Amino acid sequence: MDAITKNPLLPYLPKITTSLPGPRAQELIERDLAVTSPSYTRGYPLVVSRGEGCMIEDVDGNVFLDLTAGIAVTATGHAHPQVVQAIQQQAARLVHMSGTDFYYEPMIELAESLAVLAPFPPSQNGTRARVFFTNSGAESNEGAIKLARYYTKRPQIIAFLGAFHGRTYGAMSLTGSKKIQRQGFGPLLPGVTHIPYGTPANLDYLEKQLFTTVSPPEEVAAIFVEPIQGEGGYIVPENGFLERIRDICDRHGILMVVDEVQSGMGRTGKMFAIEHWEVMPDIITLAKGIASGLPLGAILSRPELMTWPPGSHATTFGGNPVACAAAKVTLQLLQTELIENACQRGTQLQAGLKQLAQRFQQISQPRGKGLMVAIDLLDTEGKLSPKLRNGVVDKAFDRGLLLLGCGRAAIRFCPPLVIDSEQIQIALEILAGVLEATL
Repeated sequence: MDAITKNPLLPYLPKITTSLPGPRAQELIERDLAVTSPSYTRGYPLVVSRGEGCMIEDVDGNVFLDLTAGIAVTATGHAHPQVVQAIQQQAARLVHMSGTDFYYEPMIELAESLAVLAPFPPSQNGTRARVFFTNSGAESNEGAIKLARYYTKRPQIIAFLGAFHGRTYGAMSLTGSKKIQRQGFGPLLPGVTHIPYGTPANLDYLEKQLFTTVSPPEEVAAIFVEPIQGEGGYIVPENGFLERIRDICDRHGILMVVDEVQSGMGRTGKMFAIEHWEVMPDIITLAKGIASGLPLGAILSRPELMTWPPGSHATTFGGNPVACAAAKVTLQLLQTELIENACQRGTQLQAGLKQLAQRFQQISQPRGKGLMVAIDLLDTEGKLSPKLRNGVVDKAFDRGLLLLGCGRAAIRFCPPLVIDSEQIQIALEILAGVLEATL
């Protein structure tokens, strides 16, 4: 792609000029440690000053190539000029008035746009979806739990091992990724049962064991599933897995709730990852990339499902007008260029990672779709190695490349969707240098 601006403020490629962390960063880290929650998971000492496109500058003037996008959030890149303009213009008109109690045009327009894009069949009046706006992915999943139970009048929910749906109580109860995310917080939401993820055979256990013993299908409200598991390791399910979930739901009157918080909004080369399998869910939960960095999430449902009455579910800040303005421009950019770029750059990225896997036996073959890609790091015996993964991520940071881990020993690649071919190549070269120095 072309550069995000004609006159970029930041260097186009990494530039490290101090030790890391630099003196200003070290000062701020020490101040942070004194006053912020120790529950934050800072992987390495990056103290951000500003961002532009795929580049991040720290407070000491070091510049990094960002393949994290703020955990798959800044879909249009950091400070995309069209998104910034929309934010500025809306902020000058109206910052907040609460869409729960009042009406305003940005929220209505965004809901209309999302309803058109939702992969649901049109209802009798032609409406494809109803939309409830939230502030985050966890809040979207909390609302989806309530909606599923309210509509079906059933208590039970099926989720998957390796899943991540958030850290608030209902969302945490669905999550099955890492024990640290649940340990010490019980009792959790009752009625949630986890099963293995990813293969049609896993669903035999659901139908032949759980449905006949502890979770009668007529008591199951919903099956919550990520079309590609995110925090669990960027795991792509086998063909037939999502299709069979849909079939199970149809046969038993269960709702299929698809968590697209990380995989949605064009990241996989389609607006929603579930579209790769041509499976129609009943409810979709969104957040992260929907507003290019502003806090916004959404629940999309088939129109006939969202029948809860006024006051049964609400939010003060969800659908904030400034966030909606950012999201409207984000959708336009995704549809006109960035989804296609995610396809092209994802193909390039996976090809480069396959070449690295041939050179280095301690990395796995890549997996993923679009710009939602991962590799595993392995020890000399071929076992997953979190220690090696963490070391590679840290050394990449030292060389100006921002990466994130996920799963047990995976590195995820989830850059802004504006990334271009040269930046992909530079990232691969930096990673190759790190692997040469490490393995």
